[in-house]
Amino acid sequence: MHTTLIDPTQLADKLTDPSWVILDCRHDLMNPNTGPASYAAGHIQNAQFADIDRHLSGPKIDADGMFRGRHPLPERTLLIQTLRSWGINDETQVVAYDAHGGMFAARLWWLLRWIGHAPVALLDGGLAAWQAQGLPLVTPVTSPPCGRIEEKPTLTNTVSTAEVMANLSSHERTVVDARAPDRFRGENETIDPVGGHIPGAKNRFFKDNLQADSRFKSSAELRREFAPLFEAAPLAIMQCGSGVTACHNLLALEVAGMYGAALYPGSWSEWCADRTRPVATGA
Repeated sequence: MHTTLIDPTQLADKLTDPSWVILDCRHDLMNPNTGPASYAAGHIQNAQFADIDRHLSGPKIDADGMFRGRHPLPERTLLIQTLRSWGINDETQVVAYDAHGGMFAARLWWLLRWIGHAPVALLDGGLAAWQAQGLPLVTPVTSPPCGRIEEKPTLTNTVSTAEVMANLSSHERTVVDARAPDRFRGENETIDPVGGHIPGAKNRFFKDNLQADSRFKSSAELRREFAPLFEAAPLAIMQCGSGVTACHNLLALEVAGMYGAALYPGSWSEWCADRTRPVATGA
């Protein structure tokens, strides 16, 4: 069972294994049509397309009319239905990949763990690593039989906006922001109309988890880099712009053997939507 990362050669040996499901998570935040178009142009054999907006997120506005962020968590029963449509069973080994260092595939990895599915891994190095080893892409679309996955006890932790707000006074936990440093400092108004970060947060850009070839750093190196940020992983809250790249940091923590950190699903986009919440800027 693979639960964090998998090498392209390991995946290549399982392309026709019916107990494996491969999901293509390519996406472009500025152009949502890029992912489906890239998938149609060529993907790993038997891979199916997982859309970050349609499949891996829920409505931005909840039943009470409150804004929940740009990529809220999907409703659990709907997520289960989507996973079944991809042919996923309780024993299925799922592999997710993208072409962006895992920034979108990590969201799928986290969501499966959220509903209690342990055998899910990210293709280390993504599509670039696959092609660098001379492995092919195909264009036919796969339509598997319906799966029977059931929800099980969650393997993840989450916190609400109210809990993050309370933490401003208690200082029991450390918020770690996965956005690029300029966004964290409040200097990128193109992406973040309200710039800055949650007071007291620390910055760990998700790309710092990767080597130059977009593969994850070693467990020891990740552990050494994360250790100064918080006292213990269960006391850490991972966030980003909308709860997507924060999952990359959560995956890196799993690779490092540092377990128990929580995701703030609404992240900065939900936090800053209420102008009464405090905002910090600068480094």
